[in-house]
Amino acid sequence: MDRRNLTAKILTAAIGLAAAAPVVASAQTMSPQQQANKAKMAAEHLQKCYGVNAIGRNDCAAGTHSCAGQATMARDPASFVLLPQGDCEKIAGGSLTPGKA
Repeated sequence: MDRRNLTAKILTAAIGLAAAAPVVASAQTMSPQQQANKAKMAAEHLQKCYGVNAIGRNDCAAGTHSCAGQATMARDPASFVLLPQGDCEKIAGGSLTPGKA
């Protein structure tokens, strides 16, 4: 193999690894609960509905606490529950995006 082909192959491999690194890193930073939620959402066609939870009855949250069952207030705008697609919009106070507590 000549030097030019070897250099091209090394550069191609380095670019491929650099492009894949953020995907691998984001998968590793998800908690087991977050991974389970993501799988459940895909399998059952669910969506996150913010602001409709009861105290301690949430599936996860957007940055306020680590995850399931940790909501400290009812109707927390940063906590979500997983609902069938289309149901969130039918609930008063339900939102598809997180709000600030």
